[in-house]
Amino acid sequence: MQIIGILLIVIGIILFFVYSNLKYKLVSLHQARPASIAELNHLASEIALEMGAGSWRDYVKLRGTIQCDQPLISELKQMPCVHYHMTVVREYEEQVTERDSDDNVVTKTQRGSEMLSQNRQSVPFLLQDDTGEIWVEPEGAQIETVRVLDEFSPEQPSLGGFFLSLSADTGRQTIGYRYQESVLPVQRQVFVVAQVSDFNQSLVLENPTTKGQRFVISLKSEEALAQSTQTSVTYAFYGMISTLVVGVLLLLLGVVFA
Repeated sequence: MQIIGILLIVIGIILFFVYSNLKYKLVSLHQARPASIAELNHLASEIALEMGAGSWRDYVKLRGTIQCDQPLISELKQMPCVHYHMTVVREYEEQVTERDSDDNVVTKTQRGSEMLSQNRQSVPFLLQDDTGEIWVEPEGAQIETVRVLDEFSPEQPSLGGFFLSLSADTGRQTIGYRYQESVLPVQRQVFVVAQVSDFNQSLVLENPTTKGQRFVISLKSEEALAQSTQTSVTYAFYGMISTLVVGVLLLLLGVVFA
């Protein structure tokens, strides 16, 4: 009972951090001011005349289309994109020996998995709306992606531009390999919440320097993103409260009846 209580408390603490992150994200969506690229360029020019270039920061949200002359090519699906995340997982079976409740030694087949490879890459790109274009440095952004591959194969890892040579593992019988890849494609419309800066003498959307502000690149509209984030905040909050309360109760009951 005490062990279950401790586990629930740990889960509750994890959910607290999830809840806090989602809440900051929701606040950021409402805090950022809507803007067009032309407006940002005009405002930056006026401030540069008065105060000099490189001194302006603002927290904005805008929507546009991804443009990139030299996109990344994802490793597995070989898709042009500005961000991708790939994983290759080996699934296997092995014989394990353990003792049962009667202290008898038993051997059974157990299934498991191990990460063979994972990679995440991003490249700067242009965001274009009806009024102009602006540079985006995606480092540090919470990027929403599209799952383009989720495939299981018994063959040794070799897909797209990816190949992995494996040594024999006599203790484990390989079942197969799980390939997964998600991308942020070029020519897609995205909603961006970011800090705009003229620090390098040209406008760029980047990771905010103000604590608590989030950098978001989403394929959803602002309304859809706010709604889904609010739903996640609600679920995380009630999940956090319920696991903490039940965990503490079980822990106290375990102490009382120990």
